Amino acid sequence: MTAAEFSTQLLNLEPSLERFAYSLTANREDAKDLLQETFLKALTYKDKFEDNTNLKAWTFTIMKNTFINNYRKNLKQNTTFDTSDNQYLMNSKPDQINPEAEFSHSEISKKVDLLEDEFRIPFQMHNSGFQYKEIAEMLNLKIGTVKSRIFFSRQKLMGSLKDFEYKY
Repeated sequence: MTAAEFSTQLLNLEPSLERFAYSLTANREDAKDLLQETFLKALTYKDKFEDNTNLKAWTFTIMKNTFINNYRKNLKQNTTFDTSDNQYLMNSKPDQINPEAEFSHSEISKKVDLLEDEFRIPFQMHNSGFQYKEIAEMLNLKIGTVKSRIFFSRQKLMGSLKDFEYKY
């Protein structure tokens, strides 16, 4: 495929790519930025595109991966790293701190690690900031399945952590 044919076919995908970008970002300006970044990557890496394959699927994958990478990058930029021994206290409000009533991070982590993979992985991804739709796409599951697995993970954790509850 020539560069001109590639560019023409890419431009023909603009309306559907724009709708997909908006569905990911839910913001017109962010969608336009994502679309522009997707076009730039597609043109930069057009030599990686194999002729007689699906250009639409290829560009949609570029867009989805770009969105996910940007999302993760933004999460990291908004994260404060604390190297002190009491990392738990960093994100707590002073009036909420009651060591006897709170679970330690290690207790919760141990219980999460005991969950079966089919429940643990979606639960951890959701707690890491991924949305249901992203988890469903990455794990090749239906969105309802992802939601129910996260719900059941919470139920299992609440049941297993009852042993640690503090009675007032």
